[in-house]
Amino acid sequence: MFRDRIEAGRQLAEHLLHLKDQDVVVLGLPRGGVPVAHQVALALDAPLDVIVVRKLGVPYQPELAMGAIGEEGVRIIDPHIVSMAGVSAEELAEVERAERAELDRRARLFRGGRPREPLQGRVAVIVDDGIATGSTARAAAQVARELGAARVVVATPVAPREVRARLGRDADEVIVVETPEPFYAIGQFYLDFSQTADEEVSAILERAGPTSAAGSVSSPMSADDPPPIDQEVSVAVGGAGLGGHLTVPDGSMGTVLFAHGSGSSRHSPRNRHVAEALNRVGLGTLLFDLLTPAEESDRTNVFDIGLLARRLVEGTGWLTRLETWPSQPIGYFGASTGAAAALWAASELGGDISAVVSRGGRPDLAMQHLAEVRSPTLLIVGGLDTVVLDLNRAAQAAMKCENRLDVVPGASHLFEEPGTLDRVASLARDWFVTHFRT
Repeated sequence: MFRDRIEAGRQLAEHLLHLKDQDVVVLGLPRGGVPVAHQVALALDAPLDVIVVRKLGVPYQPELAMGAIGEEGVRIIDPHIVSMAGVSAEELAEVERAERAELDRRARLFRGGRPREPLQGRVAVIVDDGIATGSTARAAAQVARELGAARVVVATPVAPREVRARLGRDADEVIVVETPEPFYAIGQFYLDFSQTADEEVSAILERAGPTSAAGSVSSPMSADDPPPIDQEVSVAVGGAGLGGHLTVPDGSMGTVLFAHGSGSSRHSPRNRHVAEALNRVGLGTLLFDLLTPAEESDRTNVFDIGLLARRLVEGTGWLTRLETWPSQPIGYFGASTGAAAALWAASELGGDISAVVSRGGRPDLAMQHLAEVRSPTLLIVGGLDTVVLDLNRAAQAAMKCENRLDVVPGASHLFEEPGTLDRVASLARDWFVTHFRT
């Protein structure tokens, strides 16, 4: 089982290193295939583009594919499925018209006006996050042929064993990391198979940067951009070294520091889940412990919001003093009591903090500082967390900065209910991206 699409992409890339010295273009299948393809493109030092195809689903059972369409007018129909499902010619034509319109819309959206990466005479590596029936991958392979690819490789982290035979007529090579049996659905082989948003696809493609006419990748990073980082660090504050994890994607647009709740640490699975969602759209993250192990043993420190806020301010200073660190937006993400520390720290740093997000936070614990916060602040509370919701409403009334309160229906304080933490990650992602770009 893969942790998420990023890990799956890294594993898939290891199986494609034999292509590194060839003239390769990596083509992600939107939407879920693009984060996987990005990791492959990085490993192969190759340009990244999308190849847009759409599944033709049986009416009233759209998850069952009766074919697929692609750019350049490519069309694949499975007559057996059409016959078995009793789909009429008129119904098939109606599905195809709707999917063709969506295909054209997505091609314009994802490329954002950028020209398609030329495939003439090159190796097209088509990547998806998983393959079930193979109809979409077959359409993509045929599109690549139509665009002049000299060789077509279809690559995916997971697929049924028989997929190689299905794709053998359209691809020169099929690479699959895992072929588990029984195979029911792609999502069963991922711990995190949350939906990939259109905005995430566009952001990944924008970060991948333009390419030259010859196809070599132009660096997406300017001289002022930080290098890609994903490592454990020691954050020096107050004479102590606090454990942390710093992640800076290629072409990062800014970095979010996490302030954990009482009794939590940089290993918090909930905060790591949110951090990974931010990383996928080009946001850096710093998760670090606000207390040393010895300090944590004294429970009064865990609830000392002033101390936690000072540590967050000092951690911000440590980050900005790194030799490789440019002038970039900085934001805070605080959970539970950590949200109070984040708002307290933001009140001290003023305009230096571009945005703050609170998840299930206790901003009331920093009530005397809320009127001094200048950073745009998003308060996220679970709909079932009624006590904390009332506290957030009172805190919001005391704030003078731009702010918003979002309630996640059906979520409790820890956002343990299915899909609720993904909603938190989406809200936080959009808030930071919006305010980091202004």
